[in-house]
Order: sequence, then C-alpha cells, then structure tokens
Amino acid sequence: MSEVKNPPSPGEAGRWTRFVTARPRLSLLLALLVTALAVFAGGGAAERMGSGGWEDPDARSTYAAKALEREFPASQPNLLLLVDSGPGTAGVDDPAVAAEAERLTARLAAEQGVVGVGSYWRTRLPALRSEDGRQALVAARVLGDEKTATRVLDRIAPRYRGEHGPVRVSLGGPAAVQREVTATIQEDLLRAEMIALPVTLVLLVLVFGSAVAALLPLGVGIVAILGTNAVLRGLTEFTEVSVFAQNLTTALGLGLAIDYALFIVRRFREELAAGRDPVAAVGATLRTAGRTVLFSALTVAVSLSAMLFFPMYFLRSFAYAGVAVVMLAAAAALILLPAALVLLGDRVNALDLRRLWRRGRPAAAPAEAGRGWARTAALVMRRAPVFAVATTAGLLLLGLPFLGVKFGTVDDRQLPRTAESHVVQQQIRDTFPGSPGGGITVLTEDAAGSAELAAYRQRLALLPGVERVDGPVSTAEPSRYAYFSLTTAGEAVGQQAQDLVGEVRRVEADFPTSVTGQAAVLVDAREAIAGKLPAALALVVLATLLLVFLLTGSLLIPVQAVLLNALSLTAMFGAVVWVFQEGNLSGPLAFTSTGDIETTLPVLMFCIAFGLSMDYGVFLISRIKEEYDRTGDHEGAVRSGLARTGGLITAAAVILAVVMVAIGTSRVTNTKMLGLGIALAVLMDAMVVRSLLVPAVMKLTGKATWWAPGPLRRLHEKIGLSEGGSPPPPAAEPEPEKVPAGAA
Repeated sequence: MSEVKNPPSPGEAGRWTRFVTARPRLSLLLALLVTALAVFAGGGAAERMGSGGWEDPDARSTYAAKALEREFPASQPNLLLLVDSGPGTAGVDDPAVAAEAERLTARLAAEQGVVGVGSYWRTRLPALRSEDGRQALVAARVLGDEKTATRVLDRIAPRYRGEHGPVRVSLGGPAAVQREVTATIQEDLLRAEMIALPVTLVLLVLVFGSAVAALLPLGVGIVAILGTNAVLRGLTEFTEVSVFAQNLTTALGLGLAIDYALFIVRRFREELAAGRDPVAAVGATLRTAGRTVLFSALTVAVSLSAMLFFPMYFLRSFAYAGVAVVMLAAAAALILLPAALVLLGDRVNALDLRRLWRRGRPAAAPAEAGRGWARTAALVMRRAPVFAVATTAGLLLLGLPFLGVKFGTVDDRQLPRTAESHVVQQQIRDTFPGSPGGGITVLTEDAAGSAELAAYRQRLALLPGVERVDGPVSTAEPSRYAYFSLTTAGEAVGQQAQDLVGEVRRVEADFPTSVTGQAAVLVDAREAIAGKLPAALALVVLATLLLVFLLTGSLLIPVQAVLLNALSLTAMFGAVVWVFQEGNLSGPLAFTSTGDIETTLPVLMFCIAFGLSMDYGVFLISRIKEEYDRTGDHEGAVRSGLARTGGLITAAAVILAVVMVAIGTSRVTNTKMLGLGIALAVLMDAMVVRSLLVPAVMKLTGKATWWAPGPLRRLHEKIGLSEGGSPPPPAAEPEPEKVPAGAA
C-alpha cells in the first residue's frame, strides 16, 4: 500500500473557509451589486464588435488591401447593388431601366461615407452585366472599419432596397454580408439562450432533485456570462473583438459554471450526509472539490489562451472571452456558491421535484446510484486490452475524414440561403461572367515609369490561369502607387487561385509589389496559423503536463491525459469534414456547404474541446487520486473514482452538450459547426474516453500509473496541490457486482 499523502493543514483550509463564509450575506449582496454593474457596463457590447478578423493583420495581403482602400477606393468595392430589370422591360439596356439605374448610381455617389461608385451603365464592363442581360451591378466602397461600414449601411440600405420604378434592387457585397452576419448572430444568440436556460434547468432538477440546488449552477452561470460580457465591452475600447465570441461566452458561461457548481454542490451534499454542519461541509468541499475546480479552470484557461499566439483577432477574441468566462465561473463557484451553501445548509435539498413522479417511492441512495458505474469500471478493467484497442481504433476511424480537409475562407454562404446578401452573391456566381470584388489584385510601389509597369504587366499575363490583366491604374503620382487586377479562372479562393498567388509573388519586378484578394488573404492566413501552431500546441501540452503533475504527483498520468484528450477530439474533426465540408446532412441542418472549412475553425475547436476534455479529466483523476491516497488500492481507486464521478461527468457533459446544440441552431454556418462539433466532442469524451478508455488504460499501467522519480516526488510534496483531507462517508462507496470470468 502506498503512503497516504497528508491532507492540507487545518489552518490553511480554515483560512480559506473563513474568508468565503465569514459574511455570506454580505458576499452575496456584493455579488448582486457587481452583477448589476456588469449588466450596465456590458450594454451595447455587440454593436461595438466586428464580424471579420480572419486575416493576418501583418501579412502583405493586408498591407496591400489597406493601401488600395486608401489610394484607390474604387478598386476594392464592398457594396454591390444588384439591379434586376422588371418583367415588362427589355433588360438592363432598356432606356427606362438605364435611366433609373443612373439615378440610383448618382444618388449612391452622393451618400456620405461612400466612394468609388461605378456601374454597368457608366462603364459598360461585361463583368457587371449578367449573361442573360436581365441584371446588372452598381459597385461602391463604404469607407471605414466594419463597425463604421455597418452604421453607414444601416442608414442608407432602406433607401435602395426594394422597388424603384421598373427595377428591383437588392444589396450584396462584403459589407452587406458582414452586416447581416452580425445581425443574425445576435438574433440567434438570444434564441439559443431562450432554448438552453429552461432545458438546462429541467436537466439540473433531474440531476439534483432539489429545485433549490438546481438553481445554484444557473446563478453561477449568469454571473459568469454577464461579467464576461462587461469584460468584452471594455476590451472593445482597446482592440478589435469578434461578435462570434459572444457565442462562446454563453456556451462556456453556462457549461463550465454548471460543471463547477455540480461538483461543488454534489460534494457539499455528501459532506452534509456524513454529519458535518454547513460551515464544516463547505470547508471539506473547498479542500477537495474546490481544488479540483481550481485546477480544471486553470487547464481550460491555458488551452483557450493558446489562441493569443495567433494574429487574427477572430481567434484572439475567443481567448479573451474564454479565459474571462472560465475564471469568472470558477471565482463564482469558489466564492459565491460556498456563501450561498452556508446560508442554505440542509435546505439545499429542499423542493425535491422528483417526488412528483416517484409516487412515494424512496430516492435511490448514493451508493446504489453509483453501482452501475462501478460495474462498468470492473468490466472494463477485466477486459482492459480489448476495450483499450477497440475504443482507440474506433476513435481513429471516426477521425479519418479529417485527412481530406480543405481550407477556405468565409463568404456569404455562411448565411441562410434566403438571406439577402447570400441571394445576391449567389446570383453573381451563377449568372455573371466575372467575379466583381474577387480575383487577385497586385499593388506596386515606386515604379520608375510606364514602360517598367507595362513590362511587368506582360509577365503577369503570361502566367497560367490568368485570363485577363487590367491596369495599371496609377495615383496622381505614378511613381508611388499603381495596381493591376487579374481575372482568374475558377473559384475566387479555389486551389488554382491559391497556387496563382504564389506564382504572382514570384514574378520578377524592380519595384516592391504586394498581392491581395480573397485567395491571397487565405494563403497568408494559413501560413500565419502554421507558423504559430507549434508554439500554441507547446503551451497547451506543457501547461497541461505541469498542472496535472501538480494535481497528481505522477509522471505517467499527465502524459495519459494529453494523449487521451487529443484522441477524444478525433470524432469531432472527422464529423466537421464529413458534414460541413462534404455537405452531408446539409439539408436537415440547413446550411450551404462551400467544399472547405474556414482556416481558423479547427484551431478554435481544438482549443475549446481540449480544454473541456481536460475539465472532465481533472474531475475523474482527482477523485481517483483521492481514493488511491486514502486506500492505496489502485484498481479499487479507479472503480470508486468512476462510480463517484461517472454520473456527475455524464450529467455535466449532457448539459453542456445541450447548451452547445442550442448554439448550433444558429443560422450562421461557422457558429453551427462550432456548437454541434463541440457538443459531439464533449459527449464522446465523457461517454467513451472517461467511461471506457481511461479505466482500461489505468488498468494496463497498474500501480506504475502513480510513479514519479524521487526528485519530482519530493517537488510535488512541496508544491503539489492534490485533494485530500476529507474522506467521504463509507456508506457512499458502491461495491461492484461480481463479473464472471468469462464475461465479454
């Protein structure tokens, strides 16, 4: 039997308990005041957030795009008016249609904040006229950043949308798409909250029985969500923040707050059942479950903070939101929740709504409730090699589709098929010969003269895949800036266009050149992610190894945690490609497949899902460690740890999955992908990895699971923060039923 680690000193535990329970009413009153201030401080946060952020701000493509917007606004149109000639006309060249279109063009050119207005009727460019001659385009540039452009569109859009004499006008272009994405996300987020909150409350009542206990996790979640929203509102004063981050705030705010509160409240009820008074029960809970919550929050926060390595503000925004909501959820669970539990005492079990359907039957005892998990652990460990190999092979098989992943960029097809800007852009793709606003643009600087630019133009025209080269268009100082527009074959961000970006960048020139356009932005974003990914992964892995070592004192368990967590994500990545890239289930799930996955999404989903899987891993391992320290029985500790936490982890995973599925009901494809993908990862981790793979692997590694070299063991004795000190009541430990030796 191994040496049982001494519990934390009574003084250490007592100080923390006294801090959080000395004035519980005052603590809750202050929390209510801070929450009210957060509501006020976070007001209008969404209006200050952007819907972009997928590009690398330090890339040459971004530099070129900003220079073009500054020097040649008309070269980068972000607003398109699709003018559809009426049924009683001869098409876009009908005099009545042309007159009305010219009037609209002149009116748009006079709008404040709109520059570079051009149209088919003024330029006669074939790319601005549909092939059937029934539709044509007016193109313009709305100045300013995303938020400014959105405000301009809010002001001018009603003046142009709809019927105008013989024509009908619809709005498209990147600015219109971004505006519609932002509005759709805000509407979908409100609907997701309205779905998630009542369903979560019902599930919490089923888990706890008591309506009082069920309300506590929701309270913690609301505090975390409102506090994080205020943090994001403050950050918008200093940096760009993506509106997509609000979805993560809601999902993690509810999900992690419920996880932490479940763990705290369940342990508190166990301590009360063991005969402790409320203050002593809170002290024992904080020494055990409280430390687990702290470690869990740190591991999740570290995983999410890895997104700060990447330059795209889309990813960085999720780091801001994720770290804030995790730490606020942990703080509420470790400070406010204990204060509430002290005041409630035994009343935490009040209003047991399960009596309504039990019809007088007694509630199942804790030991009986965990007996099924104990039997599962015993069966898995008896056939450990079979379960380990079969589970690993199954997870790897589910991840195979990810080997065919293709990366792309965000466009209008994120929106529902009926969204106005999606309809306009689809019409352009289907019926127009060119790609207004697409293609590749080359910016030149400090060219010596027109002969030098002409020679460079000839070299560009000879590249395979270039159908036409327009330009150069120069500023008033030709020696400073000029640009060329390249029309390419195929999709604007297809593989051919991406390859062409590299070819253009390799064309010799005696002056500086920069390439931009959707394909160039995608290439640069992919390179930026690939360059920063090793450092981000190193942070996640090393921090996880360190934190799990501090929790367990083992050399092997941290390695197991990293490998099993990574394995639990394979189903998510495989499903993302099979469903969203290849378009399977696009009908039932109501989205448009683009044939690729947005470049930043796999990074985002990895950081979130890895952190959440560590959350459940810490819950399970900490309880196994506590039992092992108490008894020295390795297999018994695994069996007892799963029996005590298996139901809790599964309940937490189901509740978090419900929240993520509610987020996944969004009409924006990337948000749908994020919500449904994370929900799948959470369920696979809780129901497959924690229930089957972890017990099997720990059986195979045996007592070597807990080994560490002497120096590391002594280091852990000094700085380790494992649980201990409050053994649970013996009656709560379930005894597994005997499994016959020949059982499969």
